[in-house]
Amino acid sequence: MRFMMIVNATKDSEAGKPPTKELIEAMQRYNEELVKAGVLVAADGLHSSSDAIRITYPEPGGKPKLIDGPFTEVKEMIAGYTLIEVRSREEAIEWALRMPDPHGNGEGQIELRQIIEPHEMMEDSETLAKELAMRQEIERTKG
Repeated sequence: MRFMMIVNATKDSEAGKPPTKELIEAMQRYNEELVKAGVLVAADGLHSSSDAIRITYPEPGGKPKLIDGPFTEVKEMIAGYTLIEVRSREEAIEWALRMPDPHGNGEGQIELRQIIEPHEMMEDSETLAKELAMRQEIERTKG
């Protein structure tokens, strides 16, 4: 089972304020624990929304619309994520609870969401086989 720990943005992260050295070191130790446990898939911080682009689909079948950042609703922004692969929801919760405050100032908030696996979305075995083959090709080209 894969889970994403989504780190919500704050006014400081949206302003581009870098994390403290202590927070960086704490996150590095946490990520090292994830690696040693063999559960880390990916972990990254994101730039603020000032350089972001939002794509909306205002009309069904219509052209997508591009909106340049920055965006004003900080509480809906994502500052980073950690993707883990674990055996259960309970294990994912345990790892999420061990993450240091991602902003180091008492404003940190993490949203834990399970990744939808292809077999959960696709009933058609042919479409599922194509999806799995594509994922295997992606993994093959990574290494």
